[in-house]
Amino acid sequence: MSSLPEHYRLSPTPPSAQRYRELRQLCGLSAITQAQAERGIQGSWAWLTVLSPTGQVVGMGRVVGDGGWYFLISDMATLPEHQGLGIGRAVLTSLLGRIRAEAEPGAYVTLTADPPGRRLYESMGFADVAPAHTGMAMKL
Repeated sequence: MSSLPEHYRLSPTPPSAQRYRELRQLCGLSAITQAQAERGIQGSWAWLTVLSPTGQVVGMGRVVGDGGWYFLISDMATLPEHQGLGIGRAVLTSLLGRIRAEAEPGAYVTLTADPPGRRLYESMGFADVAPAHTGMAMKL
């Protein structure tokens, strides 16, 4: 089990839609609209935010899924000044723990990794699906 640095804490609640958008932008993720943020928050299966010792939301991760067999890890982000402290690992460990506790056996957990996160995801058991499968995306 991975733990957070002293005085940081995990919260099972989403950030505000505005903070969600800010974290994405500050961590180099693609921009989303306010409406996308609001609907994304509402449509999530699970959320975790990381609060700094001062109570500021400095990291996050969420799961989108059906609660039965399919789960997508998404929006893994830690503010640059808080990176390297094990925050991402603690978020991912906790999210996977919840999936393991609540999902049916044989659940499928997936994610799309940006290059900086690849090492973390591989260390936690995620593997590239190629060549057996092809990852695809479409942006509307």
